[in-house]
Amino acid sequence: MSTTVLTNAPEINSPAIEKQTTVGNYFVSNYPPFSFWKAENLGEFNDAVEKSPKVTNPLGIYLHIPFCRKRCHFCYFRVYTDKDSAAIRSYIDAALKELGIYAAKNFIGGRKPKFIYFGGGTPSYLSVDQLRMLTDGMKALLPWDEAEEVTFECEPGTLTDHKLKALREIGVTRLSLGVENFDDHILEINGRAHLSKEIARAYGYAREVGFPQINIDLIAGMVEETDANWRENVRKTIEMSPDSVTIYQMEIPYNTTIYKQMKAEGKLEAPVADWETKRNWVAYAFVELEKVGYTVSSAYTAVKDKKKTQFVYRDRLWAGADLLSLGVASFGHINGVHYQNQHDFDPYVARLQEGALPVHRALTATDDERLIREFVLQLKLGSVSISYFNQKFATDVLTRFAQPLQTLKDWGFLTVQEDIISINRDALLQIDRLLHEFFLAEHKNARYA
Repeated sequence: MSTTVLTNAPEINSPAIEKQTTVGNYFVSNYPPFSFWKAENLGEFNDAVEKSPKVTNPLGIYLHIPFCRKRCHFCYFRVYTDKDSAAIRSYIDAALKELGIYAAKNFIGGRKPKFIYFGGGTPSYLSVDQLRMLTDGMKALLPWDEAEEVTFECEPGTLTDHKLKALREIGVTRLSLGVENFDDHILEINGRAHLSKEIARAYGYAREVGFPQINIDLIAGMVEETDANWRENVRKTIEMSPDSVTIYQMEIPYNTTIYKQMKAEGKLEAPVADWETKRNWVAYAFVELEKVGYTVSSAYTAVKDKKKTQFVYRDRLWAGADLLSLGVASFGHINGVHYQNQHDFDPYVARLQEGALPVHRALTATDDERLIREFVLQLKLGSVSISYFNQKFATDVLTRFAQPLQTLKDWGFLTVQEDIISINRDALLQIDRLLHEFFLAEHKNARYA
């Protein structure tokens, strides 16, 4: 396919971007925005779980583990640092009850999960006994023997050789270490629970155990981070040689400790690097990683061996897979309906103790919204296939998205060649703000969280 609706309009400057980091959540993780998911739509969700699935659509499981040793100053997730072993046990029991209710619903349709993801919070906060109780219970309800990937997020300071061996025996294939930074001062001032020596120890143990894939997370723009520090982070990352590296640009959502301090002090600008600096730091990291053989596979990720290193959870989710999400505040997607669970610990557990699902709000996406969702999420990979979308949604995307495609082309960010729409590295580094060009008008100015 070589035709294109894009014209050869002269290149114009892209719109001014907010230079300083102010409060707000910019990261696009779903569509339509969460603020449009409503409690009054729960009937649509209840209908969705009773419908048979498209048998070709894969099923995945996400479980939110909300426990942490400390709350990071930039964290906006639902986490708890005050729960004892009895509370954790009640949470595990509730999550298994939740999965048990879903396992009997028609939307399962005999499917087994193709991917499982444990996120947080800090999943590795759980003890070995708690982990085995949880995962044995999950496997009894929906077997994992067809799982292509089991991902487990970890805080380095919570890992021991004994726990890592248990995780591998449980079936974890991708271990994701929340390193964020290698400097003790920066880790401490940003509220991280671990220190640098724990990073090296945990990574060494994980390599000995033999996980198929080890990912490390970094954050560009933490409080008091400098250019010299960032370069040292990149150097140490390359020296460590993980299978993949995920880099996020620091943002300050409303319910973070940093925002609360800003509000108390009457400040509008966050005490972190500006957006241009953060983009430059990520660009530098990508270039240095590419020099030693890594491939940039998304707006946030570089992989050492593209043939061996996959992100099944990401790729299946961005292609419309059903996601059965469990746990407090978690959000999923079943038979075209988005949903999110109760936001707080006690109501979540209480609902399940009553034998009811803890779903808080929902939204049925229209066909056009489903198209937009997949298109914008897959654009984070750097390119999308025109024929994929044309065939799946029976829509000519070059016509449907003619205006935003032309806008990004005029800004010097996008090209169309044969079957592929591609964005360049400059666009990839600021992709989350550019994706709003594809949103429906009623969603463009919505607060995203």
